[in-house]
Amino acid sequence: MKNLKKYSFLSVLLCLFISSKVASQNNQPLMPTQQNKIIIDRIVEAAHYKNYIIDFCLVKINEASAKEGWNDQKAMEITESINYKNFRDAIYNIFARHNEVELETILKAYEKDTAYQSQNFMTTNQILSNNLNIFADDIVKGKYLLK
Repeated sequence: MKNLKKYSFLSVLLCLFISSKVASQNNQPLMPTQQNKIIIDRIVEAAHYKNYIIDFCLVKINEASAKEGWNDQKAMEITESINYKNFRDAIYNIFARHNEVELETILKAYEKDTAYQSQNFMTTNQILSNNLNIFADDIVKGKYLLK
């Protein structure tokens, strides 16, 4: 009986230790190196993805404006709050697992082949699409308005 209590106590301590380690881990998103960020920025430029993000947000704003009857001033303020830099980390995160050679290969594919640009990986990536929807919804809600 003593051994059972001893093992139970040790098991509980082990579980508490493991759960405290898991809870204390840094939950920061994975980010690429500075050099890889430069390549990713060039991929975004070659793929015209920045324009896609802005256009996507404008569509969401126009839909919300029509649905909720915004006046021109509110629509303009919300529109002016679109800033690609607020979404850039989501793109970096998607490419963070790629090394420099892989990123250069992707960049060359975007630069050389216009058909590759129309089948844009970034527009078909489900995680990035979900993040873009959340970003656009936050813009529509006014979360990026300067106070």
